[in-house]
Amino acid sequence: MTAQNLSDKALAVFAFAAYHQLESGQRVSKVVRRDGAGHKADDDAVQELESRGLIRVEGDDIAFTPEAERILGEAIDGMRQKVSGG
Repeated sequence: MTAQNLSDKALAVFAFAAYHQLESGQRVSKVVRRDGAGHKADDDAVQELESRGLIRVEGDDIAFTPEAERILGEAIDGMRQKVSGG
C-alpha cells in the first residue's frame, strides 16, 4: 500500500502525525483522535484507515500499525527530498 491510494482526509491524519514527528524529533506511533479543543480526525478518514488495517482506534487515540508507520516515514523522507532538492 502507498499513500497515493488514500483519500485526502486519510492523508491529513498522516500529515498531522508528520508534523508532530518533525516538530518533536521523536518517532510518532499514535496521534490523538480528539484533542478536547475542537480538533478531531475526520470520521471518514478514521474509518478508511481502520478498514485498510493501517490504524487501530484506542479510545481517543489513533495508533498506527507497522505498515502505517512505514508510510509515515516514507512521506517524511519524501518531504525532506523535495525541500533539499534531492
